[in-house]
Amino acid sequence: MTAAATPFAAAYFHGTRAALTPGETLEAGRASNYGARRAAGWVYVSATLDAAVWGAELAVGDGPGRIYVVEPTGALEDDPNLTDQRFPGNPSRSYRTREPLRVLGEVVGWVGHSPAQVAQMKAGVAELEARGIGAIED
Repeated sequence: MTAAATPFAAAYFHGTRAALTPGETLEAGRASNYGARRAAGWVYVSATLDAAVWGAELAVGDGPGRIYVVEPTGALEDDPNLTDQRFPGNPSRSYRTREPLRVLGEVVGWVGHSPAQVAQMKAGVAELEARGIGAIED
């Protein structure tokens, strides 16, 4: 017996400190995990686990970093914070959308960056903010 090929959708990840359950959605309009925490006009997602790890590690809050496998419900576009406006191409395969992301499950057992790397990245983000260079939200 021969099994027919079944399609497999691309996996997308979202790093945060929020505790979510499968079926919940992440939507634009919630407080951003970064900067002044104003209402975010976009929801961010990555096709690489490393970018999601950074998202979980840099997110505000006291809870543990979490990474979720998510399903976009609408179109994605390149995240200008991590693509051509700041880096050539889209090496982190980072995207944003105005449509909700549906949580499919949580990634467990992921390994974060070293404390020194996280401290260095946080210092770099703080330096950008001090210079008035914030997230591109247009």
